[in-house]
Amino acid sequence: MLARSRTLPSRIHHGAVEERHDVRHYLQVEVQPKTQAETEAINPLSNYSKCFDDDGRLKRTGTFWTATAHIITAVIGSGVLSLAWAIAQLGWVAGPAVLILFALVNIYTSNLLAHCYRAGDPVTGQRNYTYMDAVKANLGGRKVMLCGLIQYLNLFGIAIGYTIAASVSMMAIKRSNCFHKSGGKDPCHMSSNGYMITFGIIEVLFSQIPDFDQVWWLSIVAAIMSFTYSSVGLGLGLGKVAESGKFKGSLMGISIGTLTKAGTVVTATEKMWRSLQALGAIAFAYSFSIILIEIQDTVRSPPAEHKTMKKATLFSITVTTVFYLLCGCMGYASFGDLAPGNLLTGFGFYNPYWLLDIANVAIVVHLVGAYQVFCQPLFAFIEKWSAKKLPKSDFVTAEYDIPIPFFGIYQLNLFRLVWRTIFVIMTTLISMLLPFFNDVVGILGAFGFWPLTVFFPIEMYISQKKIAPWTSRWVGLQIISVTCLFISIAAAVGSFAGVVLDLKTYKPFKTSY
Repeated sequence: MLARSRTLPSRIHHGAVEERHDVRHYLQVEVQPKTQAETEAINPLSNYSKCFDDDGRLKRTGTFWTATAHIITAVIGSGVLSLAWAIAQLGWVAGPAVLILFALVNIYTSNLLAHCYRAGDPVTGQRNYTYMDAVKANLGGRKVMLCGLIQYLNLFGIAIGYTIAASVSMMAIKRSNCFHKSGGKDPCHMSSNGYMITFGIIEVLFSQIPDFDQVWWLSIVAAIMSFTYSSVGLGLGLGKVAESGKFKGSLMGISIGTLTKAGTVVTATEKMWRSLQALGAIAFAYSFSIILIEIQDTVRSPPAEHKTMKKATLFSITVTTVFYLLCGCMGYASFGDLAPGNLLTGFGFYNPYWLLDIANVAIVVHLVGAYQVFCQPLFAFIEKWSAKKLPKSDFVTAEYDIPIPFFGIYQLNLFRLVWRTIFVIMTTLISMLLPFFNDVVGILGAFGFWPLTVFFPIEMYISQKKIAPWTSRWVGLQIISVTCLFISIAAAVGSFAGVVLDLKTYKPFKTSY
């Protein structure tokens, strides 16, 4: 094992790894004639190189359709499985209405965020490659640090949520087979700890993939899996409604006095907490603003990137909302007030059990890939920061070439090995301590929705367009922001209340289903 070189971690970019800041100009000299680079810098509107964009990077090739695919892939995740439960708390009137309102807010604020991809002029301004770059260019100051803190804490929370969801689906496979063998006589209770540890071990291995560009195949597989299990859930819901010949549920949602599967009775207070928690679950299902700038950085121009992005956002969120309404409403119509928190693991479906197993396998595979897609930016941030602070440390910066049969040469970095392993262990332990899928989903949705989807896009747009305070447009934007802040606070309160209620009957590391 020989030391290869001292390196800084590669810069994360959605779908690709870009050159490091410290060697960017060197690489440009290597791949692009100096005279051409100087010409483009002087006149960025002139004919660019056939191979390079105005910033000297390889020409973007993304289109409306690729951007749409990225957004749909990012949006449709495990959050769709909790929508039937969310609509069951709100009812046939408020449930679909809240889904549509969240979609409209996301479309509007995403359009504002799309304008912030370039600083200053939306056509010729300097590009911002990440969400934090956009905040730094438009707002600066402490807001950049605040954005980074919220963004990376949200990614950390998503890793916890995905660990919980994956373990529940693993158990669902074993329980559905147990139910099938016993004819429903055996309750098939089991602990979630072993399944969380199993998922953690898998993620320790996959987390050693050095860069984001090397997990592209995981992302594609995860996207296919997300449509697979969502479609199975929709199909089973339609089949159950057709079998019973009626739609279950009520206009106002779960009724006070309803006996839940946990054996508790829903009180008026619990009804309120559940309704607020449902807002967080719906917000989580629409979370994708955190990577919107990265998606936009893959789009070619002309036309201007923000124009393509606006069309892609409108189309993809419309498609997603229709899909969400179908899955959520069919789930509620099938189970009524007893709609499970996770549509495919609530065991409302028993037959065909093999189809349920396929759907849950798809969930696990999807979450293995999604965990990496969301955590790789966090990994890169920590590694880049550490390399900057300790540039002479072999432990942090040195890479070692490890020959692996049938694979080739793997570049081992000891700091990456240790820190990523510790990260996975931490998320696994916290998941074992707080294995409440709905509560975690609600908290994540509430925590990330207002700052990342509403506040920063609105503030950046106001700054970029120089909208004067107390003008009608400024007031309108602030009303949207404040309203969404109250919704996020309410959702967070409801989700934390759900955790408190669950903790009354909970023993650490002894959770069973």
